[in-house]
Amino acid sequence: MIRIHNSLTGRKETLAPIRPGEIRMYLCGDTVYDFCHIGHARSKVAFDIVRRYLLHRGYRVIFVRNITDIDDKIIRRAAELGEPIGTFTERFIAAMHEDYDRLNILRPDHEPRATQYVPGMIALTQTLIDKGHAYVASDGDVMYAVASFAPYGQLSGKRLADLRAGARIEVDTAKRDPLDFVLWKKAKPGEPSWESPWGPGRPGWHIECSVMSAEILGSHFDTHAGGMDLKFPHHENEIAQSCAATGDHFAHLWMHNGFVNVDDEKMSKSLGNFFTIRDVLASGYIRHPEVLRYFLTSSQYRGPINYSLEQINQADAALGRLYTALRGLDAPPVTSAAIAAASPDALVNGAPGAESAAWQAFHAAMDDDFNTPEAIAVLQNLAGEINRARSAGQEAEATASARELRAIGAVLGLLSLPAEDWFRAAKTGVTSGEGGWDEARIEAAISARQAARKAKDFKRSDEIRDELAAAGIVLEDKPGGVTVWRRQ
Repeated sequence: MIRIHNSLTGRKETLAPIRPGEIRMYLCGDTVYDFCHIGHARSKVAFDIVRRYLLHRGYRVIFVRNITDIDDKIIRRAAELGEPIGTFTERFIAAMHEDYDRLNILRPDHEPRATQYVPGMIALTQTLIDKGHAYVASDGDVMYAVASFAPYGQLSGKRLADLRAGARIEVDTAKRDPLDFVLWKKAKPGEPSWESPWGPGRPGWHIECSVMSAEILGSHFDTHAGGMDLKFPHHENEIAQSCAATGDHFAHLWMHNGFVNVDDEKMSKSLGNFFTIRDVLASGYIRHPEVLRYFLTSSQYRGPINYSLEQINQADAALGRLYTALRGLDAPPVTSAAIAAASPDALVNGAPGAESAAWQAFHAAMDDDFNTPEAIAVLQNLAGEINRARSAGQEAEATASARELRAIGAVLGLLSLPAEDWFRAAKTGVTSGEGGWDEARIEAAISARQAARKAKDFKRSDEIRDELAAAGIVLEDKPGGVTVWRRQ
């Protein structure tokens, strides 16, 4: 049984699909006005793992991740750059895909864009007006009347009276209540707009997800996910709109990932500790994007995670131990497609049969609200078993465990590289190393060393080894005169 913490009820609940064998899941996506930051990466990796695990467990998963491609920030930024909005958003959508692909995040089954669903947003707004949950304000905007929905606050645990007490009352506001929020914005000169019963305008942010999720997944679906920062007011407002309009339950189970801190402080542009994914990957501190994914996986998704150079170095070293165990064994990477295509038995064991101790431990960890730190511990324990088997000359046992390690890693989106590729990867931005030690130069030096050894010029052979070692390149001489190398 898979048990998941439901933010709506505040307790762990057994996963019980609305439709047997199928999970319909919606993840709030990005507003594409800038490059994705590591907070985005945390959310996308966390729920990519949830999706992968459900696929591994044999569920049919319909995964939706939206794109907000019309918004105040988008309009303002495109105007500052003198760029047409469509061109501007396409550029950042392409960058988003590039960043997430590098982190081995599976593409969604559906990736709706807000601008494609405006007619549905107009229809939902009209329904809310007709049912007495919305009104046209004096400034032409259409507002949702929060007081009309009695359960408001059920997700966030907030009370209307407390919210009003802390609300800033705007001068000459068109709202009937300071808590009311916009469903439809009256167009301003020069802004993109759509025709509506209330005149030209564009949708508010909150209504976008209510419409896109319902049109693709239905008015009652299994799981809605996103960052903790979206819990209030965005997700609270989604519930209010959707439930008031349809009378249905909307999302059955809500999941929220924790914040990313940087050196123990909350990541924030105002604090100057704000990092985009591409900033981090190009920083020179990360060997491969998989290091960032491993770091993000090493903390349970609901808790905060602290980004620091020390943590990144620890992730690099931990991944190195796994790839060291795999090195030289017949255990190729397991593709992401195999997770969905193969039956759970085929992925687990290569053939139907009883689960091994490693798979039992992995499933126990992941069934408990996707406890990835415990799942990572299973990988490290397997690596230890592989090393012990090799030391004892038990190559068959080592290979079998290595294949298990690969398969379990694939469910987490890890261990996607051939082992030698990992060891040959320099830290990003330092591919050639100091003095230009790229792969071609390293291979040439190894060939020169082999020639020197063949000529019994051991002094020159040792000089070449020392020169490579000084550049952080370690050589390992294997039987048969083969030399392999890795970056330190």
